[in-house]
Amino acid sequence: MFTSIWEDIKREFSYGNMVTRIIIVNIMVFIVINLIWVGFQMVYGGKPSAYPEVLAFFSMPSDWLGLLTHPWALITSMFLHEGFMHILFNMLMLYWFGRIIGDLLGDHRVLPLYLMAGLAGNLVYFFTANTIPILGLSGSIGFGASGAVMGIVIASAVLAPDAEMRLILLGNIKLKYIAAALLLIDVFAIGSMNNAGGHFAHLGGAAFGWFFIRRLQFGDDLSAPVNNLMTKIADFFRGVVEDRGLNKKKGPRMAYRNPQKPKKRMQKRRKKRTSNRTGRSLSHQEKVDTILDKIKESGYEKLTQEEKEFLFNASKK
Repeated sequence: MFTSIWEDIKREFSYGNMVTRIIIVNIMVFIVINLIWVGFQMVYGGKPSAYPEVLAFFSMPSDWLGLLTHPWALITSMFLHEGFMHILFNMLMLYWFGRIIGDLLGDHRVLPLYLMAGLAGNLVYFFTANTIPILGLSGSIGFGASGAVMGIVIASAVLAPDAEMRLILLGNIKLKYIAAALLLIDVFAIGSMNNAGGHFAHLGGAAFGWFFIRRLQFGDDLSAPVNNLMTKIADFFRGVVEDRGLNKKKGPRMAYRNPQKPKKRMQKRRKKRTSNRTGRSLSHQEKVDTILDKIKESGYEKLTQEEKEFLFNASKK
């Protein structure tokens, strides 16, 4: 049974989209950290143990010494969860809104946005902990994907504000209203002084999500340098593995897929949509749909200046 589960996970990680991969990493880390907690509980019988130190080792510190000695926490903290409801809510939000970013901007921009929004949230948390003493964040730690997820939520709402999402009991709600409600919840929660640092981190991630899309609309792709850096890191470790003879797999490591087929299907779909509209002017929503199809096929950078301006103006409505 467990072997089958593990094979399913490996298959989903290998062939799934980036949102699926990020969710898998978060869930695996959640399982490991909770197994560590169970181990300490069994050994110490509920008495004080070293578990808080283990958790703090990967969490975002609130002091300079902790940050200087644990710089990896800027990244590891955004994949770390303790409570079930915490990770459940974050992963659901990531799944719902991350797919929008992947569909409209390309799968290759999802992880960079996640990482940069999470980093922005961590830095805002660190800044507020050291500049607003009334919050009582001195000596605290921060962890969770909430800042990164809020960045993706706001980015999707800025990119397609009038797109709708069906919510239980509420029906279809436009993304801009969902995003506004989540922002207000964080702002109001700060006043309660309950997890104020976490809510500031959410707002930091949200601010970066807005900034990311605005820069992209002006032709500045902030995900490009992150993707280049990750490619160099992957190439470095791949070279180390090959130099040491650890890569023992023979033959091709993935099945061949014709990269032109998805593009041809998208072109045919777009031509069909355009031909159906022959003889009449395109409506505002039809123009938006056509541009979004082009983004999905070729990426934002392939849009003409006129199309970018049209999408920019549409995003403000």
